[in-house]
Amino acid sequence: MRCTAIVVAGGSGRRFGGPKQFAILNGEVVAARSVSVCRSVADEVILVVPAGLAADPHGADRVVVGGETRSASVRAGLALVDESVDAVLIHDAARPLATERLFFSVLAELADPSVDGAIAALGVTDTIKEVSETDGRRHVVATLDRSRLVAVQTPQVFRTSILRQAHESEPEATDDAALVEAVGGMVIAVPGEVENLKLTSPRDLDEAERLIERV
Repeated sequence: MRCTAIVVAGGSGRRFGGPKQFAILNGEVVAARSVSVCRSVADEVILVVPAGLAADPHGADRVVVGGETRSASVRAGLALVDESVDAVLIHDAARPLATERLFFSVLAELADPSVDGAIAALGVTDTIKEVSETDGRRHVVATLDRSRLVAVQTPQVFRTSILRQAHESEPEATDDAALVEAVGGMVIAVPGEVENLKLTSPRDLDEAERLIERV
């Protein structure tokens, strides 16, 4: 199965205080670590970056400027994917600790022809409640069954044809699985990794450094 990876590194990093995807982690640029691990399953890696930061490919085969939203950035990368590619893997640059095992796990699900995509996900351990706001105060509406809930990570992988279909009308979502689900695609959730944290603050970068040192 021919696979192309799109590494999404187009965010501004407002909460981080700058483009977190280009911070240094254990002596290496975060985006470069994410590009490198994609090589475990991908024949080609496309890096999607913010405007003005397209000079350094950070090990990717091609670089493209992203859009205003995450979905728009994925579409910018998807436009470069060759028609002969069977599967497109999407990974957030801000998750630099995902292991090769996780990449192989999601891609392996596409061996089943009835499966359109696979995502990494962790079971929810906290009690989750649905709330509603009235007069500035939030009150509980329902307590959800956490056995049926997961927290979603990347990598995520999809058959190229259905991913293109899902993005055809330029919809928006927080991840690509939601778009594939919306067009009727079957998406499998495989066990994610606790260490596959997403860098959202400088504190997360410190935690990632500690996790690397422990290995």
